[in-house]
Amino acid sequence: MNIRLAGIVTRPDSPDVEQVGHELVRWFDDRGIQASLNTISEDMDILIVLGGDGTLLHVARQASTNDIPVLGVNLGNLGFLTEVAADEMYYSLETVLAGDFRIEKRIMLAAAVVHGDDGEKCEPVYALNEVVIVKDSTDQMIRLRCWADREYIATYRSDGLIMATPTGSTAYNLSAGGPIIHGELDTIVVTPICPFMLESRPVLLGPESKITTQLLAPAGEVKVIVDGEQQWKISENDYLLVQKASKPLCLISSPLKSYFTILRNKLNWGGTTVDIPLPQLVCRHC
Repeated sequence: MNIRLAGIVTRPDSPDVEQVGHELVRWFDDRGIQASLNTISEDMDILIVLGGDGTLLHVARQASTNDIPVLGVNLGNLGFLTEVAADEMYYSLETVLAGDFRIEKRIMLAAAVVHGDDGEKCEPVYALNEVVIVKDSTDQMIRLRCWADREYIATYRSDGLIMATPTGSTAYNLSAGGPIIHGELDTIVVTPICPFMLESRPVLLGPESKITTQLLAPAGEVKVIVDGEQQWKISENDYLLVQKASKPLCLISSPLKSYFTILRNKLNWGGTTVDIPLPQLVCRHC
């Protein structure tokens, strides 16, 4: 990979992580590569995120808009998206400079609210993980009509509704009982939160589906949260529009671990963190 300008973004309010960022600037400088700390410009060839998944979510929209590949280094807690561990950072960067890497294209969502009283549509907001409608109190469920394009899906009676990408399937969607979806698939999952009817199940939709959700009366305070940040409060008869964004996020995958290795590590699947190779006897018949 021909890198002339690298961007480095550090987790906010963390002097230790910022110090790692300064060390990484010097590392790039020793290799004749210009690096910029905590700024993003369209002419960057790579963006290294130092922190946790929240830090990566914060810069995902800028990176996708400008087609900048992102390498996430986990200096936080969970690290589903920031796949590279701190002690793997320099080795991983060396493999990237040598051209030995793979880019995963992760779809993003664009969300906007249309107000029912005047039909005015707000500016869209973008999500790498999910868009969530959730009630603000515990005293009653809310009712949400939902359509895929012009086809009516259902009216959900629940605590809310999640519209998630495959990347976000291991976040709030998983906690709400939704499926794990491989990160490179091109789909959107709609998952009700604590539905009144147990038969209400997650629905997988095609990538070109435009999801419209209407909040029905009676309803109290209802919030729309995009990648963990509250964006709007909606009232009765408002509509939320969610669809695939025009550009994906280009995520550089770790050279040291696979997608399922990360799942086993983070979700404690099967009691082993190492890959088990497929036996040769089976491979001969593949």
